[in-house]
Amino acid sequence: MLVPILLFFFCLRARAGLSPHFLQQPADLVVLLGDEARLPCALGAYSGLVQWTKDGLALGGERDLPGWSRYWISGNAVIGQHDLHIRPVELEDQASYECQATQAGLRSRPAQLHVLVPPEAPQVLGGPSVSLVAGVPANLTCRSHGDARPIPELLWFRDGVQLDGATFYQTLLKDGTTGSVESILSLTPSSHDDGATLVCRARSQALPAGKDTAITLSLQYPPVVTLSAEPQTVQEGEKVSFLCQAMAQPPVTGYRWAKGGFPVLGARGPMLEVVADASFLTAPVSCEVSNAVGSANRSTALDVQFGPILQAKPEPLSVDTGEDASFTCAWRGNPLPRVTWTRRGDAKVLGSGPTLRLPSVGLEDSGDYVCRAEPGLSGLGGGAAEARLIVNAPPVVTALHSAPAFLRGPARLQCLVFASPAPEAVVWSWDEGFLAKGSQGRFLVETFPAPEGRGGQGPGLISVLHISGTQESDFSRGFNCSARNRLGEGGTLVSLGRRASFPKQKNLVRIPGSSHGSSSQDPEEEETGSSKDRGPIVHTDHSDIVLDEARPLETKDPTNGYYKVRGVSVSLSLGEAPGGGLFLPPPTPLEPLGTTPFYDFSPHLGMPPPCRLYRAQAGYLTTPHPRAFNSYIKPTSFGPPDPALRTPPFPHAAFPIPSHARLQTHV
Repeated sequence: MLVPILLFFFCLRARAGLSPHFLQQPADLVVLLGDEARLPCALGAYSGLVQWTKDGLALGGERDLPGWSRYWISGNAVIGQHDLHIRPVELEDQASYECQATQAGLRSRPAQLHVLVPPEAPQVLGGPSVSLVAGVPANLTCRSHGDARPIPELLWFRDGVQLDGATFYQTLLKDGTTGSVESILSLTPSSHDDGATLVCRARSQALPAGKDTAITLSLQYPPVVTLSAEPQTVQEGEKVSFLCQAMAQPPVTGYRWAKGGFPVLGARGPMLEVVADASFLTAPVSCEVSNAVGSANRSTALDVQFGPILQAKPEPLSVDTGEDASFTCAWRGNPLPRVTWTRRGDAKVLGSGPTLRLPSVGLEDSGDYVCRAEPGLSGLGGGAAEARLIVNAPPVVTALHSAPAFLRGPARLQCLVFASPAPEAVVWSWDEGFLAKGSQGRFLVETFPAPEGRGGQGPGLISVLHISGTQESDFSRGFNCSARNRLGEGGTLVSLGRRASFPKQKNLVRIPGSSHGSSSQDPEEEETGSSKDRGPIVHTDHSDIVLDEARPLETKDPTNGYYKVRGVSVSLSLGEAPGGGLFLPPPTPLEPLGTTPFYDFSPHLGMPPPCRLYRAQAGYLTTPHPRAFNSYIKPTSFGPPDPALRTPPFPHAAFPIPSHARLQTHV
C-alpha cells in the first residue's frame, strides 16, 4: 500500500519539477538485544545514491551492505525507499544512524538506536537456603551481574507483597560502566520465619516483568518453651506432674528444672513429678531448655491449697493503765485463713484479722489473748498462738490466811503482792516500827517469789512476817503489809488470831533400878535398856518442867545418869515456829488432830488445786535435840522446797518445819 502512494507522490513531484527531499526520516529506536531493528528512510524527487552512516561511518551504497553481515537496506529504490535493517541486534549496534542522499547533499536527522539488555536472574548470597539465627539482626544480599541495560532495579517480595527497608547499591567499573548492582534487605527474624520464602526480582525497561530468584529461610533459634502442670490447682500433699515442651532449631540438647530459683537435683527430662506443699504457691517451678543456639525457660506457680501456717506469733505486751494495747499475729494459708481473737478461758470472739486492738486498757484486761486460725479444707494446719497482756498498775496486796498463834509462842503473818512493774520493796509496819527485810527484835521478814497468778497480774511475791514470843499487844493490833512501785502504792491490814492454851499432859518417867511404880507397860513403849534396869514409871506434869530461855540447853543428861532421857520429834501444825511448843496441840475445831490441814490460796492466786501446808506427823529422834527445851529459835531463811508429790505448787507456802523434842523418861 505504501509503495503505490510513494510512486504517486514521486510522479506528481516529477511533473511539478520538485527538488529531492525526504519523505520519511529515521527516528530514535529502542530494541531488545537479539531482536531486529528497522530504521526507515524515503526520498522524493531523487534517483541517485543513498547510503547509511553509523556514528558518521558510511556503511556503503549497496543494498546488501557488504562487510556488515547483519545489516541490509530494504525497500523499492525506484520510489525512493531505503530502510536500514539490523538483525540480530547486538550491543555494538547501539549508535547514531543517518540516511544520506549523497548526490543531492541531503542528510536525515540522526536516529539513535538504543539496545536494551534484559537483566539476568539475580543472585541471593547464601541461597537457595539461607540460615539465620532468630532474634539476631541479619542482612540478605541480592546481586545482579552482567551488562543489563538499563540498570535493573532489585525488589524483595514475600508472599507476593513487596518488602520495604531494602538498600540499593551500584558498583561501577573503571571504564565507568556498571559492574553490578545489589540490594540489601535488613531484618531481624523470629522463629515464625522458619521456612519462609523470599523473592528477589530484577526488573528493568528491557524486562518489565522482571526475573525472580527465590530463597528459603532456615531459622536457627533457641527453644520456644511451653510449661504446663497437671493439675494446676491441688491440695497440699497431692502429686503434680509438670510437662516442659519446646520447639528448637537445632534440636534440644538438655533440660534443667528449678524451684524458686534453686535447681531441682536429678531432674533432667521434659517431665517432673512433685508432691505439692505450701512452698509451691510462692516458689514457682521453672523449666530451662537449651540447644546449640541458646536457651529459654518458662515458669509456673501451682495453686496449692493448704491449711493455715503460723508465720508470726503475737508478742507479749506490758502497758500502763489507760494506754492502748495491740497484738498482731500472721497466718499464711490458701485460701486466706480466717483469724479470730479470744481471751483464754473465754469463748467470746474479741476481733478478727491479724491485729487485735484494745483501747484504754485496765487491770481487768490483763490476761492471755489467743490468736486462732481454723484448719483448711484439707483438715490440715491451723492452731492457736497466745500472748500475755500485763497491765502496769499500783501493787495489789492481799492478806493470806495465817493460823492463830499461842501467847508467847511463834506466829507467822503472810501477804501476797502482785505488781507490774515489780515493787521496790514489801514493807511490814506496826505501831512501833516497820521492817522490809531481815530481823528486828522479835520480828523477821522473808520475801519469796509467789506462784504465778492470774494471767497478766505481773510477778508475785509472798512476804512473811515471823514473830517469836508473841505478846498480848500482837493480838490486838494490826500489821500493815504494803508495797510501792512507780505507779503507786497498795497495802492491806493483817491481823493475828489467838489460840487457846494447851491442856496439861502427863509425862512418864521411869526410874532405873526401881521396883516401885506401876508394873504395867505400854506395848508401844520403846525400851532403851535391859529389863533389869527398868524402874517404876513416874507420872509428872509437864508444867513442872521449867525451861530457861536465857541459856541454851546442855546436851548432857539433866539427871546425871539417874534418869535416861531421850528426845522425840513431833512435826507441829501450821503456826508453830522452830523451837516453839513442846507438845502436840490438842484437837481443835479448826484443825482436828490426825487430819491433814489445807489452806486454799485459790481466791488469791487463781489456782484451782488446794495448797497442802502441813501434815502433823509424830516420830522419834535418835539423839536429843540440842535446843529441844528452848521456847524460841530465831528463824532462818530456807530455800524453795523440792516440788515433790503432794507438795505445795509454789515456793515457801508453808513455814519451815524443824524438829522438836519431847521428854520421855523411864525409871
